[in-house]
Amino acid sequence: MPYAIGLNSGSSFDGVDAVLIELSTGEDGFIAPPRFVEAISLDWPEEVQPQVLAAFSNDLSLFELTRLNYVVGGVFAEAATTLLARCSITAADVAVLGYDGQTVYQEPPEPEQMRNVSPNARPYQRWSSGGFPCGLQIGEPGVVAVETNIPTVTQFRSVDHALGGTGAPLMQFLDFVAFRHLAPIATLNIGGISNIQVSDADRTRMRAFDCGPGNVMIDHAMQRFWGRSYDENGATAASGSVHPPMLEELLEHPFFARPIPRCAWRLDFGAEYADGMLDRYPSLSPEDAVATLTQFSAVAITSAFKQLIPQVDSISTLVASGGGVRNATLLSSISKLLPTGVELVLSDAYGLPAQYKEAIKFATLAYATQQSVGNNIPAASGAAAFGVLGKLVLPPRAARLTTI
Repeated sequence: MPYAIGLNSGSSFDGVDAVLIELSTGEDGFIAPPRFVEAISLDWPEEVQPQVLAAFSNDLSLFELTRLNYVVGGVFAEAATTLLARCSITAADVAVLGYDGQTVYQEPPEPEQMRNVSPNARPYQRWSSGGFPCGLQIGEPGVVAVETNIPTVTQFRSVDHALGGTGAPLMQFLDFVAFRHLAPIATLNIGGISNIQVSDADRTRMRAFDCGPGNVMIDHAMQRFWGRSYDENGATAASGSVHPPMLEELLEHPFFARPIPRCAWRLDFGAEYADGMLDRYPSLSPEDAVATLTQFSAVAITSAFKQLIPQVDSISTLVASGGGVRNATLLSSISKLLPTGVELVLSDAYGLPAQYKEAIKFATLAYATQQSVGNNIPAASGAAAFGVLGKLVLPPRAARLTTI
């Protein structure tokens, strides 16, 4: 079975994960469930991290962002080569490497505006008039392909955007690959933003949508109050009490009025919004604030599960992954709020380590791209048709006719 490498740095921006998996074709002709081999996680270099955070808040010039694109490509390449060394394999052993890049900006589709665009509009007018989704991921693939010498696939969202889809979340293809024989089954990924997918052997019945915040507001509060990057094991939230008035106001966020398929980004629940909410409740203790933000994420997730899945009564398992599963308080709250009879389990139980499922996703998407397999799910993203997501960059070893 061929090896594939997946890399991920998500909306939490808490490091770069690199994973090695094996992939093959199943008896039904689709990609078989991946086999996990090894994974590592690397911190962002201290000198790079502030630049990416500045890009999130639109505080870089175009010239600075251009150079940062190459810098981030070098960070992703280093994660991949470090993994190769850990596994004692060479680039020639790896069929493909996939990563999305670091998302620094994302605009969700605006269905009402999209409907107002004339069917006869010129292609550029879909975006110049607004409404059609777009986004920017940085991490130059030319750098990754050269440094690793592995065929590299990246930027998986733009084709789905061009087809009118959300381009986010992207977990649904891996869920189809991994869980179609167990369908229907729901999965939950808790990164900076949380999202739910419904896997089904019939792809027209699949769904995928962002629930709202995952870790992003919790992490921000921990940084603001204590200078710590996250709430380890949810201990701070467990020491506080939920403040109902603040929770009620949080749940009035306009994001929750968006119809599915829907996607969120850091700007929806990021530093500006989080600080504004915390400033509105200055008498709240830091522990109570973190407890309330943690409960906010749990309610956003479970409300989406109960309200936005058409076949919810037939689903008995919610398979969780992402950095948020290390927050025991958050997981406990989610479990208590789920409908009776729905079990929350980690994706580790299915051979997909929860911490690395997003990186596995990109390796699987890249392998599908290389095989020209339709790797979006139109019913889940709202795209008009199936497409092949991802841009392939060939490495130096693929060059032909190089002799003088």
